[in-house]
Amino acid sequence: MRIPDVHHQLNLTQISLVQSLATNCRRSILEMTTKAQSGHPGGSLSSIDYLALLYSYIISQTGEKVVISNGHISPAVYAILAEMGYIDKDEVIDTFRSYGSIFEGHVTRKVNGVWFGTGPLGCGVSAAAGFALSEKKKRSKKKVFAVIGDGEAQEGQVYEMMHSAAKEQLDNFIVYMDYNRVQLSGSLQQVMPFDPPKMFAAAGWKVIRVDGHDYQKMWHGLARAYASQGKPVLIVGKTIMGKGVPFMQKDGKALKSTWHGKTASISQTQKAIEELALTKKQSNLVEKFHQLKKWKPKQNEEPKFLSKTDIKQGTKRLYTTDKVTDCRTAYGNALLDLATNNKSIIALTADVAGSVKTNILQKKYPSKHIDVGIAEQHMVSMAGGMSFNGLTPFCSTFGAFMTSRAKDQARVNDINHANVKMVATHCGLSVGEDGPTHQAIDDSGSMLGLFNTMHVEPADPNHCDRIVRYIASHHGNVYMRMGRHKIPVLTKPNGEPFYDKKYIYKYGKCDVLRKGKDLTIVAIGSTAHEALIAHQLLKKQGVKTEVIIASSIKQFDETLLNSIIKTGKVVTVEDHNTISGLGTQVAALIAQQKLHIDIKMLGVEAYQLSG
Repeated sequence: MRIPDVHHQLNLTQISLVQSLATNCRRSILEMTTKAQSGHPGGSLSSIDYLALLYSYIISQTGEKVVISNGHISPAVYAILAEMGYIDKDEVIDTFRSYGSIFEGHVTRKVNGVWFGTGPLGCGVSAAAGFALSEKKKRSKKKVFAVIGDGEAQEGQVYEMMHSAAKEQLDNFIVYMDYNRVQLSGSLQQVMPFDPPKMFAAAGWKVIRVDGHDYQKMWHGLARAYASQGKPVLIVGKTIMGKGVPFMQKDGKALKSTWHGKTASISQTQKAIEELALTKKQSNLVEKFHQLKKWKPKQNEEPKFLSKTDIKQGTKRLYTTDKVTDCRTAYGNALLDLATNNKSIIALTADVAGSVKTNILQKKYPSKHIDVGIAEQHMVSMAGGMSFNGLTPFCSTFGAFMTSRAKDQARVNDINHANVKMVATHCGLSVGEDGPTHQAIDDSGSMLGLFNTMHVEPADPNHCDRIVRYIASHHGNVYMRMGRHKIPVLTKPNGEPFYDKKYIYKYGKCDVLRKGKDLTIVAIGSTAHEALIAHQLLKKQGVKTEVIIASSIKQFDETLLNSIIKTGKVVTVEDHNTISGLGTQVAALIAQQKLHIDIKMLGVEAYQLSG
């Protein structure tokens, strides 16, 4: 027996091997879902023939990346990984979907051989496009594979991904659609009549239709996909939900969604398992195959949150007091410096390069700048894939869109422990004239509950420069917000820039802008300048305020707490609502420390008009 070349026909022995592996996988799918009495057997059974073919003859040799975007077919993924010897089959069957088990209900990076954890439909295929684009940037000849469900293509994010992948000419990207024509609550025809193959073809993809249960035809389809030039490829595998298990297959043929998320009874499974037994010849074939594998997955690395990376920060810029500028420009300049010093830095934006100032990098390094069009969801997920493939992506758009439209995608990146730098501009009331739809006053709160995502907000251009260099050189997702408007450079009492070249930023760092003993004013972002004016006015009235600049609402160092304890009174100031911003977080800090402190929160209390 030998591993076939993708451009040659499969012989009978090679077909028999894949069939044997798929049969064993079907047993495992039934066993694990029945034991758990939870899971999605239907789609797992319809897609397993393709997965068995892909893993046995391609992935086992090359270790190329595979992203399963329809993450609920985890039983199929775990089953084929177990057949390949990459994970323990008994452990999967015994602990699938159990508390404490790594074999979660949707595919997860905790499992060896899983490149990206998925669940919400659409996110995974965008991440896979990020892997593919990264390979292109590295001039690699490797392919990237993804699997999606047919109903999944109803997601708007899939439309975004289609156009972006076609624009970037990702001919190294092969997406397989499990076209069983059934989704959760019924057939595609009942729920949402549409034609996914035509949709992809219209977007500029090469579309190949195959029988998703015929190994020879699927293999020929892969050969055609390998020959594609200048276009990403969609292989549409026409399948039957529940294929290989008679009582499930019957409903699948009738386009009933019975077994999408319903598991079999113990008696049903026992009977089906008996019918799925391998012959001795088939078992021997599987044993021989294991000697031919060349690749074995390593344990996925999970760098420690905030651990230092190998990114070179470069030389800090100094913005002087004689010129008023905006943090957007400081961000664009710092990004340019980082790109000059590091090959892995890449910028993404959603049709707003000039507004978010990534165009500063774009002018000098056009190949390091990706415009995905008006597609914020795809941008954030694609950046997630890139971050696991050797790149440090900075993706930028307006705060209102980053944290509302792309919140789901940011959350999936957070769960995956990705390394995406989300930098949002036009935040707060500073975007004034655009009106309440664009005035992001709840964006910080949107990111507050993400465990593996930093929140940062610079107070002036120099502060922005230092923070951008810091987040680039430390592992972890980041949400960084800033306004659109120009703001003065903050100064020391002697008039020199407060955030000078000696200043070193650390996540959560709070800075004493002015000392005082009567009242603590905690400001974040552009409100620091307003707090400084208030300090000067109150000083004339004999009130000595201490002005503290917070750089994050998620983490405060001891500087803030010490000031609050000293003065016993605190006012928070923010260009954000007080419900889920700086004010509530400082109040929570006071409560946690069991302090009896008077607190007043100043912020946005209602949607505002243009102006």
